[in-house]
Amino acid sequence: MNRYKDILDAQKKYLENKGSISVDERIRNLKKLKTSIKKYENDILEALRLDLGKHEFEAYLNEVGFVYGSIDDAIKNIKTWTKVKKVKNDSAQFPGKSYIYKCHYGSVLIIGPYNYPFQLLIEPLVGAIAGGNTVVLKPSEYTANVEKVIIEMIKDTFNEEYIAVVSGDYQVNSALLDLEFDYIFFTGSVNVGKIVMEKASKNLIPVTLELGGKSPVIVDNSANLKISAKRIMWGKLINAGQTCVAPDYVLAHEDIYDDLVKEFIKVIKEFYGEDIKNNKDFGRIVNEKHMNRLNDILEADKEKIVFGGEVDFENRFISPTILKNVDLNDKVMSEELFGPILPVIKYKNMEDIKHYISKHKNPLALYVFSENKAFSEEVITRFSFGGGCVNDTISHVASNYLPFGGIGSSGMGSYHGKSSFDTFTHSKSIVKKSTKLDIKLVFPPYKNKINAIKKFMK
Repeated sequence: MNRYKDILDAQKKYLENKGSISVDERIRNLKKLKTSIKKYENDILEALRLDLGKHEFEAYLNEVGFVYGSIDDAIKNIKTWTKVKKVKNDSAQFPGKSYIYKCHYGSVLIIGPYNYPFQLLIEPLVGAIAGGNTVVLKPSEYTANVEKVIIEMIKDTFNEEYIAVVSGDYQVNSALLDLEFDYIFFTGSVNVGKIVMEKASKNLIPVTLELGGKSPVIVDNSANLKISAKRIMWGKLINAGQTCVAPDYVLAHEDIYDDLVKEFIKVIKEFYGEDIKNNKDFGRIVNEKHMNRLNDILEADKEKIVFGGEVDFENRFISPTILKNVDLNDKVMSEELFGPILPVIKYKNMEDIKHYISKHKNPLALYVFSENKAFSEEVITRFSFGGGCVNDTISHVASNYLPFGGIGSSGMGSYHGKSSFDTFTHSKSIVKKSTKLDIKLVFPPYKNKINAIKKFMK
C-alpha cells in the first residue's frame, strides 16, 4: 500500500512542479510510446499468443495496429484539441470575453481487462498522455505474459513519476482504488465496475466505466443471410468470443430462422475447417475459471446445441457453438457469455424484440441486419445501447471519429480519438472582463433597478 501511495505522491509532485505538461512534451511522449511499442512489438504479439491463443494477424489488427492508429491521430490533432476556444457571451459576461480551457485532471489510474490486455490498457493511456496527465497503469493479472511485456516496455520508456505500471491481483486493484487519484478509467465486468464506482465515490473521484452486457443481433426477413452470417460469426468468434461488444445472442425472424442457423454453421466451417481445435486462427479461453463458467453453461443447455459444444480444458479450448430454440429460461440467456457460444432465438414481430431486449437492458452494443431502412432506423432509435452497426458487427469500435462507450449498466463515459482527449481533460470556463467599462446595474443598492433588469434579461 505504501509503495502505491509513494508512486501517486511522486506523480502529484511531478505535476505540481511542472504546473502543466506542454503540448510539445505530450507529443514527444506519444512518439516515445509508439517507438517503444514498435521495439516490443514481437514480444507483445507472442505474449498475446501465449495468453489468449491470438493469431498474429488478429493480435496486430485488434491490439497493436489499433493503438498505432490512435497515437498517430492524437499526434496529428493534439494542437487543435488543446487550443483555447473562444465562445459567445451571454449578458452576464458583458463587457468581456468567454473561453474554454482544456486542462489535465492530474494523476490518472487506468485498470485494464484480460480480453484485449494490450489495446484496452494502452488506448486510454494515449488519451491520458494527450490530456497532460500522469498515469498509473494496472494490467490484468490473468494475462501474465502481456503484463510482463507492458511492465518492461513502460519502465524502459518513461520515469515512474510520469507513467508507472503496478502488477498484482484484485487486492492490488482494491488498494489502488482506496488512493486519491484525480481520475479513474476502468474496463471490465459490471460487478467490478460497481466496486470501482463505490470506492471512487468516497473520494469523489470522476470515473469512466467501460463494461459490457448481452449485446443482441437482430436479423429481419429482408437481410442478406450469407453476408449477415459471415459478419455476425466474425464478430462473435474473434478472440474466441472474449470481446465486450461481441454479438451475445441473435434474434432471427421466424421466416429466415432455420436458413440463418444453417448459414452460421456453414460459415464456421469456412472460417476454421473441420479441425477447429488445431486451427491457429481460433483463439483460446483465458483461464480455467472462465473455462468452468462456459462449460457450466454448455452443460446446462446441452439439449439446445445444434453445432459445436466441444470442451478441452487442457488446451483452454471451447469450440464455436450454436444453440437453437433458445428462450429466456435457458442458462445461456442468464448472463453475458464472453465466449464462442451463440444462442439463436426466433421472433415474430417488434413486440417480441422488445420483450427479449427488455430483459437485458442497456447493452454495450446492438446490431441489426436488414435491407429495410425503416426497420433498422426504428431499432436504432427505440432501444438504449452504447453503440452498434447496421449490417455489420464491431466495426463501430474501430474509429477515431466515433465515441465508444456504454450507457447505464454497460458503462459511462466514452473514448477513442478526440473523445479520449475529452475524457482525460476538464473543460474550464473562463470569463475575462474589461475594466474600461463598469456596469453598476447588478450592484446594490437595488432601489428601482428591477424594471431595468427585467427589460435587459427578456
